[in-house]
Amino acid sequence: MIDGLAMRASVRVLQEGSGSPNVRSTVTLVRDAAHVIVIDPGMAPSQAAILAPLEREGLATADVTDVVISHHHPDHTVNVGLFGEARVHDHWAIYHHDSWTSRPAEGFLVSPSVMLWETPGHTAQDITTLVGTSDGVVAATHLWWRATGPSDDPFATDPASLHSGRGRVLAVAALVIPGHGPPFAPDGDTPR
Repeated sequence: MIDGLAMRASVRVLQEGSGSPNVRSTVTLVRDAAHVIVIDPGMAPSQAAILAPLEREGLATADVTDVVISHHHPDHTVNVGLFGEARVHDHWAIYHHDSWTSRPAEGFLVSPSVMLWETPGHTAQDITTLVGTSDGVVAATHLWWRATGPSDDPFATDPASLHSGRGRVLAVAALVIPGHGPPFAPDGDTPR
């Protein structure tokens, strides 16, 4: 449990990510009352790979109220423009149309059940999205590429912070949605 985080959202993975040679980000949908949030709408085989599962959830792009990007690499951001009416959240601001509202990500509530944490490591600007659900806290994050790691991120700009962030997330998360793989329940084999 995290202070200030409601535990009522639902989470669905719209696209499971993958690594080389075909790079795809894991794209996640969160519903929390009036908030419809998409996390990391990045690279995909086609835009339909993101939009078709969204439509199967009964949603159109105009229904999406918020987009969260974990960091600014194109494999996690290239399809943000699909959601032109949504507020976009990153490590230091909220963007909506021509409005830029600066704010730190740490502890920011996107909705009552969705909180951002600053978790640098892969990049200096990485954030983790924590989602309170009836089954516990779900963490959408690039602290892991997939359940098996890699143990040491070869592209990490700050390996010590990455490992520290992993420990912080593992202390609260019942489920992790990694940057490039299917969700996993952390266990003793989860890279720390």
